Amino acid sequence: MKSNPVKNLVKTALLAFILITQACSTVPLIGRKQVSLMPESSMVEMSLTNYDQFLKENKSSTNKEQTDIIKRVGARMSAAVEKYLRENGFQDRIADFKWAFNLVESKELNAWCMPGGKVVFYTGIMPLTKNDAGVAVVMGHEIGHAVARHGNERMSQQMLVQFGNQALTEVIKSKPAETQTIFQSVYGLGAQYGIMLPYSRQQEYEGDKLGLIFMAIAGYNPQEAIGFWERMAASSTAKMPEFLSTHPLEQNRIDEIKKFLPEAEKYYLVK
Repeated sequence: MKSNPVKNLVKTALLAFILITQACSTVPLIGRKQVSLMPESSMVEMSLTNYDQFLKENKSSTNKEQTDIIKRVGARMSAAVEKYLRENGFQDRIADFKWAFNLVESKELNAWCMPGGKVVFYTGIMPLTKNDAGVAVVMGHEIGHAVARHGNERMSQQMLVQFGNQALTEVIKSKPAETQTIFQSVYGLGAQYGIMLPYSRQQEYEGDKLGLIFMAIAGYNPQEAIGFWERMAASSTAKMPEFLSTHPLEQNRIDEIKKFLPEAEKYYLVK
């Protein structure tokens, strides 16, 4: 018997709707509903594997002063994140977090935080941070991505594109190599042009807002974010139109940060 393509399409759409409805959660502070189809335990497990492998394949910095800054700021920021989420009923977001903060040798202007609180800074970005508060700007932003589960959100979208309506828990078990590849692409450096790009910019703005709150609670002046992003803008050698970029243009980001600063400063001024 021939299958009815219309009925199959309707079934697929219905299944996708059910999956998405059941997998909706709320981004802390932001309030946006998001779809996270991947089991968070699987995200944390893959994070640990990839983080350990990354540290084996990349040289840790021998600059004690900079390494101490990363670990010092990391201790204050992680405590602030835990305090904020606990007081606002989102402590489940970091139930599996085991914080780690490392600095690796690389000229790249980069830093990231994987699920589970695994943070890496590259030495290339340190001159632009200038001080502990500058490091807190970057660290807060990256931790914001992890707390908001943006990685899960982006990976869920990629998995749906690649595997359709297959049960993702079964895909993870039966196709571990493919799953790992998608995970690595989510946290990799390559830009992907297409429908996900505008959404990625939205995630960037959300990371900024969460990061400002976290750094303020940790005792760092959120105003420092403006100076950091201005230095980042000055260091850019090429400007790409925003519609082709996964990140907001620096001035657009700075404008949004300025709008949100009054809210962030409430946490900084609390004694």
